[in-house]
Amino acid sequence: MEIRAEQPEDVPVIHKLLTAAFPGDDEANLVQSLRAAGHLSLSLVAIEGDRVMGHVAFSPVTVGSVPGGLGLAPLAIHPDFQHRGVGGWLVREGLERVTAMGVGYVVVLGFPEYYSKHGFRRASELGIGNEYGADDSFMVLELRPGAIPAGGGLARFGPEFGAWS
Repeated sequence: MEIRAEQPEDVPVIHKLLTAAFPGDDEANLVQSLRAAGHLSLSLVAIEGDRVMGHVAFSPVTVGSVPGGLGLAPLAIHPDFQHRGVGGWLVREGLERVTAMGVGYVVVLGFPEYYSKHGFRRASELGIGNEYGADDSFMVLELRPGAIPAGGGLARFGPEFGAWS
């Protein structure tokens, strides 16, 4: 398995993968909107041979009025490749790359049992809220000490996420 940055020829394949991995096409449309707006800070694919097995996207997030964070969303694995560790590889590689980019923190709305294995913790413990009414499932990982504003604040994703607010 190889993990690499999204290439132009991957775009339609990622769209198909997202519609296969999620009910409906909301996530596929979200990634398309982020890409069109230039807000995909990092988009990775996991491939084996010539088949795209999974995809992860990172896009800008602010806490309060402080930029410097990214949101991990969505993470998608094609149903044929789920429960084989592909998601974990994508998350770890993505976190390594965004750390190297100088990103201070990453937030995610997802399964606490899964993301806590990657170092994420409940964001509300640091005073970080969200627009989705989530508590346990809204998590944060500080990549650089002191990057999260003291006292937290409301985490805001880009306007492309408006369908979920």
